[in-house]
Amino acid sequence: MKHTQNRRVQLLLWCFILLMLPSVRGQEQTKINPSILNGKWDAQWITCPGVSLTDYGVFHFRKTFALTTEPEEFIIHVSGDNRYRLFINGTEVCKGPARGDLANWRFETIDIAEYLNRGENVLAAVVWNFGEFKPLAQISNKTAFIVQGNGTTEKIINSGHSWKVYKNEAYIPPDTPSSHTVVGVGNEVDGSRYPYGWELLGFNDSGWKVPKVLGNGIPNGKFTFWDWNLVPRNIPFMEYRLQRIMEVERAQNIQVETHFLEGKSPLHIPAHSEVIILFDQTYLTTAYPEILVSGGKGSTIEISYAEALVDQNGVKGNRNQIEGKTMLSYYSDKFHPDGRENSSFQPLWFRTYRYLELTIETREEPLIIKDLYGYFTAYPFEEKASFRSSDPELQDIWDVGWRTARLCAGETYFDCPYYEQLQYVGDTRIQALISLYVANDDRLMRNAIDQFHNSLLPIGLTQSRFPCAEPQVIPTFSLIWIEMIHDYWMHRDDQEFVKKQANGIRNVLFWYKQQIDESTMLGPMDWWNFVDWSFGPWDSQKPLGGTPTGAIDGNSSIITLQYVHALQMASELFEAFGDQHQAGEYRQLSQSLMKSSYERCWSDEKGLLADTPEKTSFSQHANILAILTGMFKGQESADLFGRILSDEDLTQTTLYFKFYMIQAMKEAGLADHYLYNLESWKEMINMGLTTFAETPEPTRSDCHAWSASPNYHFLSLVTGIEPASPGFKTVKIEPHPGPLNYLESKIIHPRGEILVKLKRRGKEGITGEIILPEGLPGKFVWRAQEIELSSGRNKIEL
Repeated sequence: MKHTQNRRVQLLLWCFILLMLPSVRGQEQTKINPSILNGKWDAQWITCPGVSLTDYGVFHFRKTFALTTEPEEFIIHVSGDNRYRLFINGTEVCKGPARGDLANWRFETIDIAEYLNRGENVLAAVVWNFGEFKPLAQISNKTAFIVQGNGTTEKIINSGHSWKVYKNEAYIPPDTPSSHTVVGVGNEVDGSRYPYGWELLGFNDSGWKVPKVLGNGIPNGKFTFWDWNLVPRNIPFMEYRLQRIMEVERAQNIQVETHFLEGKSPLHIPAHSEVIILFDQTYLTTAYPEILVSGGKGSTIEISYAEALVDQNGVKGNRNQIEGKTMLSYYSDKFHPDGRENSSFQPLWFRTYRYLELTIETREEPLIIKDLYGYFTAYPFEEKASFRSSDPELQDIWDVGWRTARLCAGETYFDCPYYEQLQYVGDTRIQALISLYVANDDRLMRNAIDQFHNSLLPIGLTQSRFPCAEPQVIPTFSLIWIEMIHDYWMHRDDQEFVKKQANGIRNVLFWYKQQIDESTMLGPMDWWNFVDWSFGPWDSQKPLGGTPTGAIDGNSSIITLQYVHALQMASELFEAFGDQHQAGEYRQLSQSLMKSSYERCWSDEKGLLADTPEKTSFSQHANILAILTGMFKGQESADLFGRILSDEDLTQTTLYFKFYMIQAMKEAGLADHYLYNLESWKEMINMGLTTFAETPEPTRSDCHAWSASPNYHFLSLVTGIEPASPGFKTVKIEPHPGPLNYLESKIIHPRGEILVKLKRRGKEGITGEIILPEGLPGKFVWRAQEIELSSGRNKIEL
């Protein structure tokens, strides 16, 4: 929350912030003084004295200091617990820390020289701890803040007793946490108790306290484990840009002029009034909403957020239709203005919404709402790839899929931005492939692989989601983590990073080996063995939804074959590491498990692999995995895949596991059928969704990362651009255009741009050109024909 004295100043500030965003958001990791990473910091962790350090609280820290000259460089390192927002002379310069765990607690490094003046300056931060109401993804020790200068010049700002601290009593803690979401709680702020201008140089902080010192900052691994083991932030700062609200859908007891949405026509709300206004962003977004008001002392402004509206039966229906529907909001913010001119409210954490509703109740004073807008925020992925074709519907799927991927990525990948904001392995593998192909950005993928490695439990499994304050174990997700490492190995020439994961891979696979019973299949499985949100026979496995038949009682062909697939991926990795013995052991074990699964679960009568040896339950999933593991090849796999699609009695895949179904379709040599299997995505668009949902209707989450898989498949399968060797040192382009007459795609390889332009020629022919970057050879495959590709322009005539 911030305050300015006149509207013109705020508008100028907007322009300044927008212009300065690229430099503000830069991470100066390359300029970290080696002593920061290798020795105890001089700076102290500081906190507020006389308060609980684990309960809900919002605190402000300030340090005023003088400089004799304007510095050319002034690098500082910053962190806090739970979170902080840092200001220099009134300008916000960064947010953090990037989410991690106590053994790997991130600090941000920034050069603040351009915000400093000769003479007096102030460094200020708001730090908050939401205590029992904090997001589930937020690991925490206790309320604290630290700033460390990079060198001798900057040490003047080192945190310690020279700083000042103030507990902001304007923030009112909630009574109870949300029962529907785990992303934290809304903020309620009493403007009459807010210390307006706390971040500005001229603010009077004489009544603030001297902070309590908790101890020096400690870099990871250099000393005995302490409260926070500090490591540098390894991802960029989040995108943050102005985003105006698009439409007013309805208003009660007030008329809203169109120009209000442009910030040009304030709303005047009389005293003793109740007003409700429903806004539609027209698409789902993740943003920091901000409202600017004057007057209205003692009034209440409640801002509620929803992905969708619902009818009287709680049904979302078409997301564009509002008639007879109300907000389905699971959290809201409240602001109580104190009557002053031009005060503004912004929550401390971003909100997810398509629909935003203002509920306003005034008392003795009228209220003027001068403006309402948002600041879009997400991981700063750039859409560098493109896909164009003769089917315009595919462009709609691409656009909605990319928005889905954007909103499901922040300081970590998110499963969904509205309900959880947790980084689950199952979602993350698909998200990471989209990141590589569409954005050519592997930083969040590397971060995720490392974080899951850091989550390893003594039993040998990774946690299913991490960072997370409450451990959860989904053993199958540990297998997918191994496949994610294999994905990275294939797409990036980074053997050192991949090899760091070797012991974690061994631990996961050894845990599974211990679960093999005398049948040479996996026996009864502990924990939550989630595979897909499928129904049918799997319903009997409740309360652990998404669990296949046989997971609890033993001999699940699905989970056994997931283990087989991970063993196959691991054998390739360990062979690359030079560990032939381990690679051979994994290959031999995978073959033994696959043979036993076939012998015990194959049904000659149905021509399908059953879920268990009892052969009473059959699913698409088991047979998809039979193809992916190589249990069937050639025409046998094609015939089996045909039965997967045609047999409606099989337990069906939902949006998540369709990713693996498409991979199996490719392995079966039927990839040209892919574009005929996009009805689920087309239906979501027809239902007015602007992101792809968690499951088919009825769905909880309207935005779920795993459902954005078409963005990956349009490039890797339809266009056919894939690594032909580890590290993407060579490329194979084998298009599967299906019904398309032409396509044009581009991805950014680590060596440069790959451009593919193709047109069908008759029923069997194809023509076009492929441009490869310097140093990237490859081959083009069409039907049974191959053409060697070289760097530069390659003509295709087949």
